[in-house]
Amino acid sequence: MLAVRWYLRYALLSYRDVEELLAERGLVVDHVTVYRWVQRFTPLLIDAARPCRHTPGDRWFVDETYVKVPGKWIYLYRAVDLDGQVIDVLASDHRDLVAARRFFTQARSHGGRPVEVTTDQAASYPRVLAEQLPAAHHVDARRAHNRIESDHSQLKARLRPMRGLKCFRSAQTVSSGHAFVQNVRRGHDELGVDADPRLRVSAAFAELALAI
Repeated sequence: MLAVRWYLRYALLSYRDVEELLAERGLVVDHVTVYRWVQRFTPLLIDAARPCRHTPGDRWFVDETYVKVPGKWIYLYRAVDLDGQVIDVLASDHRDLVAARRFFTQARSHGGRPVEVTTDQAASYPRVLAEQLPAAHHVDARRAHNRIESDHSQLKARLRPMRGLKCFRSAQTVSSGHAFVQNVRRGHDELGVDADPRLRVSAAFAELALAI
């Protein structure tokens, strides 16, 4: 849990950095093992935290950003609400109707129904919103989605030291894990609520460790 928390929480740490920090504490672990721990336990932590999450607000901001895996760029669909909660993240090989439909289906599973959804001007969004959220007002004016663009920068700051991701699965795991830790830090769930704010993430991981 310590290795996974460090890696997801601190933007400048690589797997080798975590290996070194563990070695300073007398724990001899190869950086490849740290990578495997992150891939194995991050989805379990996210699933265990799901019942503790707050219901997303009723104004959503949706956009895609790009990340690089060996040999190609892939898309990350992301959504945040007005309070800054990351609603969901989805890695996709394509930026099309199928991907947008899948993303909204997944995002809606967290509960709540937005009254307003702000997106860029991608052609797929009007159709998907008409299918899945017909009552929601759709905003696609230029610069209207600056809030989600700003939030992308938090993820990019985490990915930058990594100099690319190893594979598609890693892109999904790390970006989802980053969103999970970001939500904990911002108080968008009931984890670590009695802890000192500086220790909220570590307290949340300790609680979740009991669940997995």
